[in-house]
Amino acid sequence: MESGRRLSAILFTDMAGSTQLAQRDERAAISLIEEQETLARSLVTAHRGRMVKSTGDGLLLEFPSALDAVECAVELQRRIRERNQRPHAVALQVRIGVHLGDVQPRGTDIFGDAVNVAARVESAAAAGEVCLSQSLYNQVRNKVPYTFESLGPQSLKGVSEPMELYRVVLPWVRGTGHAPVTSAAPRLAVLPLANISPDAKDEYFADGLTEELISALSKIPNLRVIARTSVLPYKTTAKSVAQIGAELGVGSVLEGSVRKAGDRLRISLQLIDVGSQEHIWSERFDRELSDVFAIQSEVAESTAGSIRIELSDRARELLRRPPTTDLVAYDLYLRGTLADLYTGDGFRESVALLEQAVEKDPDFALAYAQLGHRYVLGAGDYLTHHEGFARAREAALRAIELDPDLSDAHSTLAELAMQEDHDWARAEAEFLRALSLNPSNTTARANYAFLLKVLDRREECEAQYRAAVEVDPKAWSSRWGLIDLALSEGNVALAEKRVRELLDPDPNPSITHLAFGAYHAWVGNRTEARRELEAAGRSSIFVYRFARAMALAALGETAEADALLTEFTDGSPREFVAQEYIAALYATTGAREKALELLEEGVKHGETGLWIRYALPSFDSIREDPRFAAMLRSLHLPDTVVEKATRLPPKK
Repeated sequence: MESGRRLSAILFTDMAGSTQLAQRDERAAISLIEEQETLARSLVTAHRGRMVKSTGDGLLLEFPSALDAVECAVELQRRIRERNQRPHAVALQVRIGVHLGDVQPRGTDIFGDAVNVAARVESAAAAGEVCLSQSLYNQVRNKVPYTFESLGPQSLKGVSEPMELYRVVLPWVRGTGHAPVTSAAPRLAVLPLANISPDAKDEYFADGLTEELISALSKIPNLRVIARTSVLPYKTTAKSVAQIGAELGVGSVLEGSVRKAGDRLRISLQLIDVGSQEHIWSERFDRELSDVFAIQSEVAESTAGSIRIELSDRARELLRRPPTTDLVAYDLYLRGTLADLYTGDGFRESVALLEQAVEKDPDFALAYAQLGHRYVLGAGDYLTHHEGFARAREAALRAIELDPDLSDAHSTLAELAMQEDHDWARAEAEFLRALSLNPSNTTARANYAFLLKVLDRREECEAQYRAAVEVDPKAWSSRWGLIDLALSEGNVALAEKRVRELLDPDPNPSITHLAFGAYHAWVGNRTEARRELEAAGRSSIFVYRFARAMALAALGETAEADALLTEFTDGSPREFVAQEYIAALYATTGAREKALELLEEGVKHGETGLWIRYALPSFDSIREDPRFAAMLRSLHLPDTVVEKATRLPPKK
């Protein structure tokens, strides 16, 4: 029997209206109670918790982490919401309360004042809500992608003093009018460090050190650090700090220079307040090259202190932990992370350098995490899905074995759970874990948003895309995600408004015009479709050619779709093209059976992206075929998604 007390996050659920339902229909009430338990059991392990016991029409769950408890609570309410949307479902309404405190284990049960308080917090929640105590709220604010509403001090039965409580504003629910709790964290940008080394070839080192400072500062709780992709355009700018700060929406800017000469390193840095343009602090580091990691942690701690963020002992420990002690491995790592990932040569160079880094230092967790990310990106383009995913999994698991707190490694595991395993719950849990470790991880956030779109959770998807844009305002993919979301909902006016707001000037006008052209073609707006297709021009890139061919086919002109089919099915060796694209071409040109056969073959061998592209209008001709539904179910998509995806959209 356990005897020591422990700190735990305690989650209570309670089924609203169960007593009245039991009086009317006892069998229905028992069925709902069992459903609640089934849903909770499917989530609690994924969030590192355990089910302590049933409390009749409720449950008691225990978690080692406040973050895990909140994420599990939100996910449980989301699953219940999805379940309630099924036709003829008897509504299941659950209130949830979460508290943090000491518990006394006794066998498999837990006791103590904290357990009693958690039960009272739950009773303060309304049906369908998640309510948090002050102690738990303090642990998760600014660490989860949700906002909160203060309920003010509440008198709880059996609790001597009023307790401040907070409601989680669930992504699909509007605020209720209670005072919103500000969760806006300070925002900072690290401008590209100027290379003043004698050797111009050391430019990569300055760029790499910029990236590493961004990474180090991102470890600071309650600080949002702008991603490298958004600060890179300012490398050669003549704009003032005030202009840059306004464009990026930050309160402070870190800028400076680096000089590397032999084994010596000189780094000069200034932290500047954007509003006053005054120096908050400035420092020059003249050190041995081997001190580069100590410099990064010193900069991070000085920055945190200057903007009044108090670091815990754990946070300081993470900041001071060097990623490697091997400077040769570190140099290889910097070169590998800066290589261009969007060309075959760049991908191969990046992977080769990172492989050399982990060979030089087999305990270099960060290099393994980056290697895993690159293999995911290369799967389906430069490697087969099977080979790319297998290598990515091996690297990510090794990274987590060495350092369980690496956000990038958890993000890669989320990608694998999503792309290869089609385990949506595990993918979401890993994405949320990655974001709890580093809320500034925009790669994880944008990919999580994409998962939410695939699962047709559009309000949450939009919230995540917006959070990604806040941290990486210059990144095209997240901005385009918001536009595509509006377009896929048929809201052309909103999509066009977002183009003006988010893509001015448009960094990729061809794909923007193609997307609007395709939409207008599918809904029968011939004039608008032709105008957009003409504005898009022509490209040799396959995806662009595909989009144009599909739009023209929707207008009744299948010549370009036929030409693409001939080109990609004549047996000649060529670049990789995903099977669902070819299947979509067949479906559009009337070859329904061929399209279904190709998709079934792809699903069977795991080399298909149907889970991503099932909503393409190209598949409308086979959408109601039972085989199409069977394929979507085999990918473990939720029933609500499959039901929607296998119905023809209304005529417009």
